[in-house]
Amino acid sequence: MKISIIAVGNRMPDWIATGVTEYLQRMPREASVELIEVKPEKRDKGELAESLLRREAPRIDAKLRKVRPKVVLDERGELWSTKKLATFLQDAMTEGQQPGFVIGSADGLDESIKAAADHRIALSRLTLPHGLVRVMLAEQLYRAVSILQNHPYHRE
Repeated sequence: MKISIIAVGNRMPDWIATGVTEYLQRMPREASVELIEVKPEKRDKGELAESLLRREAPRIDAKLRKVRPKVVLDERGELWSTKKLATFLQDAMTEGQQPGFVIGSADGLDESIKAAADHRIALSRLTLPHGLVRVMLAEQLYRAVSILQNHPYHRE
């Protein structure tokens, strides 16, 4: 199974890139993860976030065409457990799907991207930096795949 992380932003601090790389390299070949970065829209002085997000949406949507199911990370989304994420990945693998997870910019995502999602999930009810969300999502994907492989990485 191929999993995609589609993330707005292309200039992350080194510690974020290091953290994401660490977990993605641990993934088994059967469940590889690809990080796809989407260039953020430049903000004009005084521009509203909604306008910016509307202009980013077509670039994000273009990356989403190859993935199914589509999962948007949104602090107001459903809170999944790691086991639920593992079950979701198992179901996708069984059905031959290639899931994609979307992480927005610091301003979030346009409503059109959220509306097109099959699932909206939250890693936390806290507002998290979008760079940190990359690391957390990569770790949770690794942990979920570890559960599927009966690896002792997951503790109850």
